[in-house]
Amino acid sequence: MKLKILLLTLFLSTSFIGVTYADYKAGVDAFGKGDYKIAFKEFLPLAEEGNSSAQYIIGRLYRLGQGVLKDYKEAAKWYKKAAEQGARPAQNALGVMYSKGQGVLRDQKKSVKWFTKAAEQGDANAQVSLGAKFISGEGVLKDLSKAKYWTQKAYENPDANASTRDSAEFNWNEFELWKY
Repeated sequence: MKLKILLLTLFLSTSFIGVTYADYKAGVDAFGKGDYKIAFKEFLPLAEEGNSSAQYIIGRLYRLGQGVLKDYKEAAKWYKKAAEQGARPAQNALGVMYSKGQGVLRDQKKSVKWFTKAAEQGDANAQVSLGAKFISGEGVLKDLSKAKYWTQKAYENPDANASTRDSAEFNWNEFELWKY
């Protein structure tokens, strides 16, 4: 009897994982095709179950108004859930939202907190944003040596896109960060 219960539990567990994976893949496929309503439908149950990747995507859909009405407050809610689980794109996105006051009260210290968490995990966008915070002194004490550190990390980050590298290069030259 115990063996039957164990096998049934194992079967149900693997079945659930298969369904979850299938839902996630269906969401990714729909997102890739630009069918954001279907992507939202597929990702929402996963996000509600605590999947940080799905939570980030639901947040992004709300932030951009893709498949749902644009809602910064809902976006911030989902980004925060994912960010608290360590999802670096969500941490960066939440940093942006706190910096701009989108869906949350504008709070530069919280912005720096989330940029730092993402930057330390290697997020190039967060690295350049954190460098800019140290240049401006928003949410942190102005510190050009830390600005240099994070700006250089962003520029040299192999995952950085051209826009991120351009921002890092601009800040490097505009504020003469090589001097620090």
